[in-house]
Amino acid sequence: MAIALLVLVCCVVFQATTTLPPALASPSPASVIDQIRELADATGGRFRTDDAATALASTDFGTNVSAAAARPAAVFYPSTPADIAALLRASSSSASPFPVSARGRGHSTSGQAAAPGGVVIDMASLGRGGGGERLAVSACGRYIDAGGEQLWVDVLHAALARGLTPSSWTDYLHLTVGGTLSNAGISGQAFRHGPQISNVLELDVITGTGEMVTCSKEKHGDLFEAVLGGLGQFGIITRARIPLVPAPARARWVRLLYAGAAALTADQERLIAAENGGGAVAGIMDYVEGSVVTDFQGLIGSWRSQPPSSDADADRVAELAKEAGGVLYCLEGAVYYGGATDTSAADVDKVLVIN
Repeated sequence: MAIALLVLVCCVVFQATTTLPPALASPSPASVIDQIRELADATGGRFRTDDAATALASTDFGTNVSAAAARPAAVFYPSTPADIAALLRASSSSASPFPVSARGRGHSTSGQAAAPGGVVIDMASLGRGGGGERLAVSACGRYIDAGGEQLWVDVLHAALARGLTPSSWTDYLHLTVGGTLSNAGISGQAFRHGPQISNVLELDVITGTGEMVTCSKEKHGDLFEAVLGGLGQFGIITRARIPLVPAPARARWVRLLYAGAAALTADQERLIAAENGGGAVAGIMDYVEGSVVTDFQGLIGSWRSQPPSSDADADRVAELAKEAGGVLYCLEGAVYYGGATDTSAADVDKVLVIN
């Protein structure tokens, strides 16, 4: 199945394997290894230089950069953020600085988390190092502090245990907090709440010189704004403070299929532009997202979709796909209700029918 999201961003993935440009050339692996061996003795972190570790760190979701070109000299497994700071200080102060890159779960598409000839930081190691609680909802319930290595799905579970939730998500939740905040964090809620980078109260960041800085809009605001969506070029996020709101109890999810893009985008724009009218159901939709489906089976076999509710519906969808030349346009929407309000399913259905 091939899906191209229509919300805000279009992305083309080239299948041909490419190599990293000469500008990313780095010191020889031998010289880097000598430096990190000295560093290993002074930190609680550990390094691996074996083929299994470096091979894993040289690949990503996109597979658009050859593993040989992206292979690091070593992989660093920090126990605490201070270990990461020590590594960055060692590189920046060295006579032969080496590349350093933070890697979450490897969902980059063009080698952005690679450090050819340098050191890749395995951020997941922070959650295993016993360096303090890495995911905690505040006592007042207004925010959650999440380590940069934490997955959004775990943030969700921790917040829901208190009846709370962040306002803005990515569609796929098995991504790291630091990873999506270094990009944008876009989903079908972005039209109402903004992307994830617009829903952050505070960050702990380690700069390229190894300085550990806590920043927000009010404190070190330039760094705060640069790191959010900065593609990792201004620092490594080790903690993010995310605001929380009361979680809805239920969601009414709908999926609409179209034979043409014009009809889909017209409906999508109408739903996004609808005013938040308040009342029992606030606005028409809380989540709106469009996609292109080039394989009917993708509707029933994808992580992001559910099968038609009946065999008859499945037959109708298959016929529509055939008439459209194998390409369908899908609009997914959701209305959240319940929880802090007494909104009922009937209220939601009434709004959906009227609109």
